[in-house]
Amino acid sequence: ADRLGITATAVRRHLDVLTALGWVEATDRRPFGATATRGRGRPARTFALSDKGRAQFPSDYDSLAKDAVSFLEQFGGPEAVNAFAESRAAALEEQLRERLGEDWRGANDVEQAEEFADALSALGYATSAEPAPAGVQVCQHHCPVSHVAEQFPQLCEAETDAFARLLGHHVQRLATIAHGDGVCTTSIPLRTESTAPTTERTSA
Repeated sequence: ADRLGITATAVRRHLDVLTALGWVEATDRRPFGATATRGRGRPARTFALSDKGRAQFPSDYDSLAKDAVSFLEQFGGPEAVNAFAESRAAALEEQLRERLGEDWRGANDVEQAEEFADALSALGYATSAEPAPAGVQVCQHHCPVSHVAEQFPQLCEAETDAFARLLGHHVQRLATIAHGDGVCTTSIPLRTESTAPTTERTSA
């Protein structure tokens, strides 16, 4: 209160608001350090930033991720980056399989694409499914690794391969946020009996 030039009551009100927002956490842990001694009055409480509160401050995760993958490439070569991208895509594929369940396979092409888009959205990709002349276009309006994928398109390529495996037939990546497009667009053609489970993609 002294440092901010306001009353202790005002400080408590601010702390109550921050606690309600989930930005700080209060505990009854005893204070520590030179100012630990307290006299009578309400019990001392300790306030600290929560994970949600720390998220309000600037971070540089993109640069850290780029540096980490660059370091991997430097010592392991392109094969190491490819292996990392494939491992990450496989984990995403498994998450999608768990969300979609077994009954999903029985749906028609359009229903499958819509449920597939819903599953991606639930994982943070803000995805929609739009009808297209030869099938469905799945549009991802958010990509959590777009800045890293600008330098390492293997991430986009491995993700496209994972989508093809999951859907059971070929898909075509038409656009990516990493390439400077507004959304990541994947074309899912309607299946025919002769459709093979291969993948087509454009370079990102």
